[in-house]
Amino acid sequence: MELDRPGRVLTTLSVLPALAVTGWLLAGLPLLLLGRFAPLPATLLGVPLAALLCWAGARGLGGGPAGDASRAAVKGSPGVIGAVRRVRKSTWQVAGVAGVAVASGAFNAIMHSEQVAVRRDPATYTQYAAWIATHGGLPIPVQAEAFGGPDPSLVFKSVGFFPADGAVVPQFMPGPPMLFAIGHWLGAPYVVPAVLGALAVLTVAGVVARLAGARWAVPGAVAFAVSMPILYTSRTTFSEIPSLILLFGGLALAHDALARRERGRALLAGLVFGLAVLVRVDGLRDVLPVLAFAGLLIGMRRLRRPAGGGGLPLLAGLVAGAGVGMLAAYLLARPYLSYLSASVRPLLFVCAGVLVLTAAGTAVAPALARIRLPKWAPRTGAVLVVLLMAALYARPWVQTVTRVPANPDDRRTFEMIEQIQRANVMPVDGTRLYFENSLHWVTWYVGAPAVLLATIAAALLVRRLLRDGSSFEWLLPLAVVGWTTVTTLLRPEITPDHPWAARRLVPIVIPGMILLATYGLARLRRLTDRHGPKVLRWGMALAVLLVLAPPAVTSIGTAFTPVERGEAAAVEAMCARIPANATVLTVERVTGDRFVQVVRGMCGRPAAQVARTEGDLAPQDEVRRLVERVRAAGRVPVVLGAEDWHVSPYGAASQVMKLVTRQDERSLTEAPNGTWSLTMNVWMAVA
Repeated sequence: MELDRPGRVLTTLSVLPALAVTGWLLAGLPLLLLGRFAPLPATLLGVPLAALLCWAGARGLGGGPAGDASRAAVKGSPGVIGAVRRVRKSTWQVAGVAGVAVASGAFNAIMHSEQVAVRRDPATYTQYAAWIATHGGLPIPVQAEAFGGPDPSLVFKSVGFFPADGAVVPQFMPGPPMLFAIGHWLGAPYVVPAVLGALAVLTVAGVVARLAGARWAVPGAVAFAVSMPILYTSRTTFSEIPSLILLFGGLALAHDALARRERGRALLAGLVFGLAVLVRVDGLRDVLPVLAFAGLLIGMRRLRRPAGGGGLPLLAGLVAGAGVGMLAAYLLARPYLSYLSASVRPLLFVCAGVLVLTAAGTAVAPALARIRLPKWAPRTGAVLVVLLMAALYARPWVQTVTRVPANPDDRRTFEMIEQIQRANVMPVDGTRLYFENSLHWVTWYVGAPAVLLATIAAALLVRRLLRDGSSFEWLLPLAVVGWTTVTTLLRPEITPDHPWAARRLVPIVIPGMILLATYGLARLRRLTDRHGPKVLRWGMALAVLLVLAPPAVTSIGTAFTPVERGEAAAVEAMCARIPANATVLTVERVTGDRFVQVVRGMCGRPAAQVARTEGDLAPQDEVRRLVERVRAAGRVPVVLGAEDWHVSPYGAASQVMKLVTRQDERSLTEAPNGTWSLTMNVWMAVA
């Protein structure tokens, strides 16, 4: 079906973010590997490649967002008058989606966070981006000669930064920092996440329009934009929003490739999906259903089914994109992969298993095609979907997820959970992980009505797919959303304080729930349509309100309070106080964790922690010995700590940072509804 021009605009707008991100990452990664990731070469390569991919992926899009509901709307408006009405309606839909995206980006830019001191992952990404934006590559040299040479008491690693062959490398994949570096080059380092959040709104709305119907694009965009985890991850340097753009952009491109039977667009869809691995290692898990779906299409091609032609290009693009991501992980983040080996190795085995099963299924596709499902299979599949969601919701009453510390990382998580429990006046038990509440987390952030609608929609779609294969365009989105949602909710694998833990729900779970909920609204509209226009009008208004209101209400408590503001200015002022030819030693644990890479990367001074034998302070005799080594190397020894008495034994103490700001709440059993105070102090002594 050929759509009006506004419909084509919406269809095109929704794939451009993923294609632009893909082009920038593909151009930036070789430059980063060569140590040449700088504004001029990145722009000369990245902008044309992004533009080329946008042109290739968006050209000829005329089928547009033609879901069930939109087709019904077209049938109900015959003739020229109906065509005019459709154009007007489509124009308002496009304007509405664009307005939501722009408002979301502006609001989050105003409320942006400044996480610079390395306390949690966003600051690691900030430091990663700042380093490659100004130095062009990795690893990060530690300049041991500025300390008089290597020494067992010098610790160059810090939170988020691993030792690697006499240097340090940041943890995490390089995809997000290559995007955040743009902000550093433009002088607005904390605005890029908000721009990416706005692009994510466009992407999700486009998928909603394609699969649920164009009329639901605006409600879907609003429900997505006001959800607290989306606000949270659109204000600071997280990897989840870029991952979401690639995954849902891939779904949109795959839908268009199937609808138009275009192999080139299928290749692009696979490439976009695969590059999700360059953004997050977890992307390897998220795209497993795409691998199986590509195998299904290849099998359909063997059966001479029209839709099967895109299978090989989809698979080729997926392998190429994921291969680029894994190569980058090996070359730039090998210590991080080693750190995650307990989870990465099983994931690789799962990938290998899926690949073998996919190849086997493709090989015996003709035999499988002759199998006929029993008549009870569709209904049973639908019932199982409902039972699975009910079981996840009931987990808190039948299971308590715990973990006894078995390594230093587990021990730190154990201690952190105990601290949070004390702060929340709860029974202290550091083994609690609270993962059994994971589906309840989703109801906090998208609302129980949306979860209920999404469950019903998923059950109906499973029944239709098993019954006669209708709604085939839903197979890949349903597989991606279902697989990642279930695996994420079973094992979120994150410190369970909120809003921190909510980031796990961002790439797939929350937008997936909203996508299914909007399809549920479309089906509900069909039911209410049978009872007359009055019931239709008021019934659907109430249903949409029930989907939009709960996430908005949950977000109110934190939406208007930016966190960790003032850190950038405080760090700049601290750097100005450190002598230009200084070598910095941190003698206290918290200061070392937070500021070693800040001093090294943003202040431009060599920095290291002094090893601690016990407690949070380094031994004074070791500090004095290292001070003499620094002085002998012709440098000015500077000592940093969190209190004046930490540094006063080595010289006159002066306070170089005194910041009072706000931080995220740390809630364990209910949605966060406010922020906590945060104080940062840094004292310095020129030894």
